[in-house]
Amino acid sequence: MSTRLRVYPLSTDEDETPTQEPTLHVRLGDLLPLVALAARHNYLWLQDFLDDEVAITSDLYEVLRAFRCSRPSA
Repeated sequence: MSTRLRVYPLSTDEDETPTQEPTLHVRLGDLLPLVALAARHNYLWLQDFLDDEVAITSDLYEVLRAFRCSRPSA
């Protein structure tokens, strides 16, 4: 007798990884030197946060987009 395949929907509890809601506001001027230092020295903990989203203002986004497109290549 052949075996029948049973398909079960995934549990929603197992699909979602726990996320933290942002609770602090930090000045970009305070944050960037720390992130740059961690990246320069290859701190492993920084990799844990590379997929995290960061909220920025629309004017900063436009400046960063223009900067990315206009940088001279080496």
